[in-house]
Amino acid sequence: MSAIELSRRTLAAITAPVRLPGYDPATVVPGIVHLGFGGFHRAHMARYTHELMQRDLAALSWGIVGAGLLPADKRMHDAMVPQDALYTLIERGAGGEAVSVIGSVARIIYAGESSAALLAELDNPAIRIASLTVTENGYCLDPATRRLDPGHPAIRQDLATPESPRSAIGILVEACRRRRAAAGAPFTALSCDNIQHNGDVLREAVLTLAELRGSGLAGWIAAHVPFPNTMVDRITPVTAPEDIAHLERRYGIADRWPVVCEDFTQWVIEDRFAAGRPAWEQVGAQFVPDVAPYEMMKLRLLNGSHLAVAALGRLCGYTYIDETMADPLFRRYMAALMDRETGPTLPDVPRIDLADYKRTLIARFANPAIKDTVERVNTDAPLNVLVVPITARLEQGGSIDLLALALAGWMRRVRGDDEQGRPIDVRHPMAALLRQKAEEGGQDPAPLLSIRPLFGLLGTDARLTVPVRKWLGSLYEVGSHRTLERAAVELGF
Repeated sequence: MSAIELSRRTLAAITAPVRLPGYDPATVVPGIVHLGFGGFHRAHMARYTHELMQRDLAALSWGIVGAGLLPADKRMHDAMVPQDALYTLIERGAGGEAVSVIGSVARIIYAGESSAALLAELDNPAIRIASLTVTENGYCLDPATRRLDPGHPAIRQDLATPESPRSAIGILVEACRRRRAAAGAPFTALSCDNIQHNGDVLREAVLTLAELRGSGLAGWIAAHVPFPNTMVDRITPVTAPEDIAHLERRYGIADRWPVVCEDFTQWVIEDRFAAGRPAWEQVGAQFVPDVAPYEMMKLRLLNGSHLAVAALGRLCGYTYIDETMADPLFRRYMAALMDRETGPTLPDVPRIDLADYKRTLIARFANPAIKDTVERVNTDAPLNVLVVPITARLEQGGSIDLLALALAGWMRRVRGDDEQGRPIDVRHPMAALLRQKAEEGGQDPAPLLSIRPLFGLLGTDARLTVPVRKWLGSLYEVGSHRTLERAAVELGF
């Protein structure tokens, strides 16, 4: 029997245990435009919105228009349009998996060649939220100042052709200009990216570009457009061909681009919206007056640990995060890193048991049902998830031996080859410079630490340079696993 091609027309043919929308997806009306329509958004915000629609049909007015901004997004657009924007979400945990068809996405736009159709969607007064997950690179920031870089190629292009922008920041600014010109109501700009103070960073970038455009636009945005900070969390590996095959073989569904994620999810949001919002708190989101303690907790404990484990795990020859965490050395290292160095830099986090949160993180990373690759983490995680807690720890006068080991692992990896001389694909805006400095320095981290946009004055601080030099030298001399064994003996974990 052939698999069912997923679409609105074929939904009725799909049977249990697959969970189907309890509403008619054809009746979903857009209220949100999302920039950066990738796997994480489909596992996270779109899933929360779908679950709310399952409970309350009034939420059908909060449907999502997904927009891809990059050339690579064309493939997802072409895969999902024939499916009427439906897709399958596979949530995996230690107890098995749950499979759902998600219907909260009203339609999909590809804006990688022209933003005209996307801007037309944002003109619609029914669109009350413009959200985004474009990764830190999509904000066009200067690495040193963490503010918009006017010299960034995408920003220069948007300033040259402001009414036909290509960057996410340029699109939001032009959408605001068009709203003001039409005397329309503002929307809320909602960042869902893994950036500390993501709403504040987005606001600063948007206002900077608007100021460069002139005509008082920045003042209008500052007065009318909210930029709530958020904390998002759900491990979502890149969909693999075997995931598509599993869905077809086990559940009889032919989905061109399903999403696989863990069964854990978290979303903390500052409750500042211009024109209403979905009642996401009914389906597990948490609205708070200040998201800062929660995002700091996540960035330092989860993201910092993720990069530490992934960098050293890649050097050890591991492919997956769970495979890395099956090594007792890595489990003990991660626990010690959180307990001794990153955890002590955190403020109190309301209603969070940090000891339980840390135990949960180790279990999540070790989840064998989630085949998250070390390369995905190494590519996606910004270096700041190590640099910021190092700085905070030094300000406390505390030790940074475990963080220095993680940074040394990152430095050895960006050389672009592993311990057997096989190439490592380093995807970073400064990849060429990183490799040059890593090769120049070898066991000496000074050339890499001299890159001011990444390390600032920290790169000359002996409290950091001494332990990093020690661990980097060990990585070159005896390899990653022997170095981790040495660290376990010396540091007692």
